[in-house]
Amino acid sequence: MFNYLQSPTRRIGRPHKHDPANWAVADDWSERVPVSDIEVDIYEAWFGDLFDRIFGPCR
Repeated sequence: MFNYLQSPTRRIGRPHKHDPANWAVADDWSERVPVSDIEVDIYEAWFGDLFDRIFGPCR
């Protein structure tokens, strides 16, 4: 079909150094984040054992 994958362009020289001291963290999420029932089911299926160890088993 179509070849949408393009090879990455090569950059000449050393890679750019990232200085974590200049990074900024933005907390612009709303106070409440909507989560659907399906998303909760997926997290419980994959991480249920971990959640039980952290928060205790469900009652």
